[in-house]
Amino acid sequence: MPKLSSIDVVKYPLLSEDAVTLLESENKITFIVNISSDKHDIKRAIQELYEVKVQNVRTLITPEGEKKAFVKLTPDFKASDLAVRLGIL
Repeated sequence: MPKLSSIDVVKYPLLSEDAVTLLESENKITFIVNISSDKHDIKRAIQELYEVKVQNVRTLITPEGEKKAFVKLTPDFKASDLAVRLGIL
């Protein structure tokens, strides 16, 4: 299977009450991503698109059939700063 380009992996950032709590307390930002992308694709895409360092990625499939990625940034990058750059905070 051909690798997805970074632009095809990340659909959009997600902002909900729970996502804001993770943003502030655990330095995590939440994205809706392509259903066929894996954790390595997501990590690569976030680092390329937003010029941050990713510590780890956790994913889940929502009941609506979308893939949600919880992206934890390294301590030298703030998820809240990225959220402001993306215009979601």
